[in-house]
Amino acid sequence: MSGCSLPGLAGSGDNTVRIAAQNTTEQQIMAYMIQGMISHYTDLDSTIINNLGSGNVSFNALKNGNADISSIRFYGTDLTTVLNEKFERDPATVKSTVTKAFEDRYHMTYFESYGFADTYAWMVKQSYAKKHHLENVSDLKKLAPTMKVGIDQIWQNRPGDGYPAFQKDYGFSFGTVYPMQLGLLYDALASDKMDAVLGYSTDGRVGSYNLKLLKDDKDFFPPYDGSPVATDAILKKHPELKPVINRMVGKISLKTMQQLNYQVDDQLQEPQTVAKAYLKQHHYFEGGN
Repeated sequence: MSGCSLPGLAGSGDNTVRIAAQNTTEQQIMAYMIQGMISHYTDLDSTIINNLGSGNVSFNALKNGNADISSIRFYGTDLTTVLNEKFERDPATVKSTVTKAFEDRYHMTYFESYGFADTYAWMVKQSYAKKHHLENVSDLKKLAPTMKVGIDQIWQNRPGDGYPAFQKDYGFSFGTVYPMQLGLLYDALASDKMDAVLGYSTDGRVGSYNLKLLKDDKDFFPPYDGSPVATDAILKKHPELKPVINRMVGKISLKTMQQLNYQVDDQLQEPQTVAKAYLKQHHYFEGGN
């Protein structure tokens, strides 16, 4: 990445903290929240390196010294994609493995979760759930042979927690499976082209379409709790950052993240505007850690 020109690097000074954010709404919202917290509690400047294409790109920005903080990282994703460790579902094992490996291998601090997990989630319309008495994913078994379901393209053959493993663990298959782009899933469900879709739990469209998330009663999907990650170098250089970031721990619930994403994706507000308003509303988490 040393040969890449990352947006946000221009004009970075010695007292400027560089925050890496991927190209998803929640990544950008949380990047601006971190920036707002830094501005409120410290004398440091900050800049956002925005719209990075993947978790690996944002990780390498930290690893190669092009960024200091990653706005959101997920334990479950980093376990297999960054660390190349064996797939694991136990939350405590995943968390301890990832936290220790990031420190030992890369000298990065994995903070505790913001309070939400962005995980795969099966969802249906409220009317469909009511008609068929659906609460858990297991409740779909009786309907599955005749169901039309939409899934994220990469999930169909994903190792560990993809469709092959799902069929084995839950003991059923769906009648017809339609792999499609993630953004099309929610529209397809809302317009009754699908009976159920596998989307993301924090997506703002869950709220805008009033969808019903079914409980993963077999704990099939591993923990994808969202946390900030910072390089040890920036925390050593500016020790005031650690307590500021820790103020955000446990402050953003799943429902809150859905609502914040909804304000951007559905109501077309800017991520920076949404982040700033939330921080002000909650007094910059004055009672934080």
